[in-house]
Amino acid sequence: MVVFLGWIFIWIMAPTNTYKQQWKPWLQAKTSSTFGTQGASLLVYTFPMLFIAVLGCVYVHIAKKANGFSMESSYSKKHEISIWKRLVLVRGPLGIVSVTEMAFLIMFIVLLVWSFSVYLQNGFAQITQKSAAEKGVKVWEMKLGSAGVRLGLIGKICLAFLFFPVARASSVLPLLGLTSERCIKYHIWLGHLAMTLFTAHGLCLIIKWALTGQLSKMLEWKKNGISNVAGEVALVVGLLMWIAAIPRIRRKAFELFFYTHYLYILFIVFFIFHVGMFHACTVLPGFYLFLVDRFLRFLQSRLRVRLVSARVLPCQTVELNFSKNHGLTYSPTSIMFINVPSISKLQWHPFTITSNSNLEPKMLSVVIKGAGTWSQKLYQMLSTPSAIDHLNVSVEGPYGPASTNYLRYDTIVMVSGGSGITPFISIIRELMHLTSTFKYKIPKVILICAFKKSSYLSMLDLILPISGTPYDISNMQLQIKAYITREEEHELKSQIHTQQIWFKPKATDASISAILGPNNWLWLCAIISSSFIIFLIIIFIITRYIIFPRDHNSHKMFSQPLSSLLNMLAICVSIAMAASAAVLWNNKHNHKEAKQIQELEGSSIDERDKELESLPYQSIVQATKVHYGVRPDLKRLLFEFKGSRVGVYVSGPKKMKQEVATICSSDLAENLYFESFSFNW
Repeated sequence: MVVFLGWIFIWIMAPTNTYKQQWKPWLQAKTSSTFGTQGASLLVYTFPMLFIAVLGCVYVHIAKKANGFSMESSYSKKHEISIWKRLVLVRGPLGIVSVTEMAFLIMFIVLLVWSFSVYLQNGFAQITQKSAAEKGVKVWEMKLGSAGVRLGLIGKICLAFLFFPVARASSVLPLLGLTSERCIKYHIWLGHLAMTLFTAHGLCLIIKWALTGQLSKMLEWKKNGISNVAGEVALVVGLLMWIAAIPRIRRKAFELFFYTHYLYILFIVFFIFHVGMFHACTVLPGFYLFLVDRFLRFLQSRLRVRLVSARVLPCQTVELNFSKNHGLTYSPTSIMFINVPSISKLQWHPFTITSNSNLEPKMLSVVIKGAGTWSQKLYQMLSTPSAIDHLNVSVEGPYGPASTNYLRYDTIVMVSGGSGITPFISIIRELMHLTSTFKYKIPKVILICAFKKSSYLSMLDLILPISGTPYDISNMQLQIKAYITREEEHELKSQIHTQQIWFKPKATDASISAILGPNNWLWLCAIISSSFIIFLIIIFIITRYIIFPRDHNSHKMFSQPLSSLLNMLAICVSIAMAASAAVLWNNKHNHKEAKQIQELEGSSIDERDKELESLPYQSIVQATKVHYGVRPDLKRLLFEFKGSRVGVYVSGPKKMKQEVATICSSDLAENLYFESFSFNW
């Protein structure tokens, strides 16, 4: 926290004359001969956040290891629910926003306003009638150009935070109790702010050049200094991503949005060419952590995983069951990205993991609803009479919360719509494990699920695990209230039985495992620290023995674009070296464990079928009450629940989330705590 506050303090001081005239020259004088023009920025902007990420890895590792030891104490206490989780906004462009989120958003806006006002004041102070006359322009035209430059500097602040929310395996988010899917909205907010400021930055300068007859400046690519062409390319690429991310376009043409977003690579490359490494290093930490995460995901996605079986439900839904490494553990509501090359080699789709690593030590399951083009093709492929006996699948993940504590509540209410029930399956299985392992009383659990047709009731069968020791839920205080909105009565004859498919995995298929093994956070710590050290060594060699002999700190002889290119290559090489070494080391151990799993999975299909038949489905039937032809009256249902702490989770359509959030934020719902928990991307 101390280091982070110091990092924020640097951003606050950056626009002031104290920083520009005193601190910055002193820092550059101490570092430029060793690390070039970017030395000062590496020291005060990049290093602090990477230091926090490294310490965060160690902290999360210790917390994860200590979780089993402290399970009794942590689950035996009812933690007070903070007022900071209360909701302040339910509807609007920002979505559902808590008090904490609003407080940080306001502070960030204040930082932007402060920085812009100070930059503008200092810039305008240097513009006089005399200085304008010397350049042959009017005072207001100079001020327009100065304001445009300052807008670009403010946009850089947004860019500095932009990549932190999308680094899925970063340790920075778990330190704050966040997950990547929950932080996507922050990435969206920052993206809108950044592109608004960068667009205004470009327009101001182009208008100034047009008014002063200097449009030729748009074609400038300087050897040293700001390269306008590179900035224009970055702006055009950013605008393409921004337009494709408009909600209406994203919903109707998701593939366009998906593929267009890969242009972020060009955006970052030309942004660095535009501003040089000194300014680029101010926004480097978030992008550096994202690159580490992205390269690890790339290495994991090269493997083909072992798909053991699938359950095809009558509601155009399939459950995929993968073999997993025994050392792989994950929290409830974790997600995993899946790629099926026979459908699309480039598309990766996130799905909630419904299995529990404690109940099912050898199996990992995800549920996929046939809603979009990709998922419908998968469903058709598996539901045809001549079903395939093997399917090539690659995965990334799992990703999820570092820890959970559902026992802080007296009652847990889960509200779902359609396939939104899948995250709650993982929570119920976790509580199922806790009630059979620990003696403490778990909360009362109420699942309110709304489906269009009665065929969707088959999704309730997924609550019970397909493998592992059969667990009876009769000891749980579980109530399921199912609402069939588009059917008046239940026709038992129309129900279709679940179809079970068993696959024949290839010898090359691997069990799903953590890319960095069970001690993944320590390995990530090693990758971040060692790669940054390698990067500094490479930059030291380039600066000391290539750039410095020609430049002697004049920064005028050596080409700035070439220097930027060398720095970008150094970053990529250092990350690739450190991450590849760590992954290769862990792969040796994973292969040994994979052989053991193969031997354990030698049981026959007949035995598995018997196990399925022995599962206590009767408990699910007894706990379920079905209502036909009506929608759930959520306001009445939620207000019925008594108790000092009622945790409310919701997963489903946007309107359902807003309705539940509105109920929980009303004055009459003092005991209802809406968990700001996102189950989708």
